[in-house]
Amino acid sequence: MSSEEKYKPLERLKKKLRVDILYIWILVILKEEKKYAYELRKEIKERFGFAPATVTSYSVLYKLNNEGFVSSLVHSPFPNRKYYEITVKGEKLIEETKKEFEQIYNELFSQL
Repeated sequence: MSSEEKYKPLERLKKKLRVDILYIWILVILKEEKKYAYELRKEIKERFGFAPATVTSYSVLYKLNNEGFVSSLVHSPFPNRKYYEITVKGEKLIEETKKEFEQIYNELFSQL
């Protein structure tokens, strides 16, 4: 039995968590620097080791923008790129997400 087969539930968890919480990966990157959509997806792959689907990453980014967690601006006329930056509301969301992860972790593993 290979180690991949042995830990299939863990691999499924990793994949699911990365995609389902893509918003936090995006916000963490934008907290450091303004980026355009393609750069975000590329940086997630380089820094965090997974490549979200293009449609998924754009969809999450647009939702974050529509909900006020990031804001967009056209930075240069050519090429016409829309850059995104985190808002104060987005920074608060990072902190709340961090607290939620800590709470979940403690609930799961404090008895071990």
